[in-house]
Amino acid sequence: MQENTLTEEKRDERVNQNRDAAGLFAVSTTALALAQSGTVGTGGSAAVGGTSASTLGTGGTSTGSTGTSSTIGSAGNAAAVEGKTSSRTNVHGNDNMLQGQSKAKAQDGGTWSKSQTKTKVKAGESLDSRTKSMAHEPGSKPVKSTTRSSVDLPQ
Repeated sequence: MQENTLTEEKRDERVNQNRDAAGLFAVSTTALALAQSGTVGTGGSAAVGGTSASTLGTGGTSTGSTGTSSTIGSAGNAAAVEGKTSSRTNVHGNDNMLQGQSKAKAQDGGTWSKSQTKTKVKAGESLDSRTKSMAHEPGSKPVKSTTRSSVDLPQ
């Protein structure tokens, strides 16, 4: 008699383990359905007469059952055969928002190229990136371009 009791206890234990495993699977599926994420990025360059400037920015955010995680990156570079170049990048943020900005400029006399990218990530809400680039030679109009990318995450 005691053998049957042990066997029934083991059977009940296995049934409970299988129920727990099925419960974990259901929780995992629900967590995946609630996850929200998005990425954004822009970049651009300008070049004329021995000068060039390029910038780019990227950002991403993801919200799941364990919280929100966000990332941002920004960079810029300038080059000139002769003349001056400058580039700078700033990235900062807090628990709610990350911001990045890069600027690059190359100048040789009256000829110049420049680019600027601004990227903003609002954790779990929205992402935005914009790049403006421009090149100019004396005697002609500046050539301009703007690229923008935005993502609004569902609430």
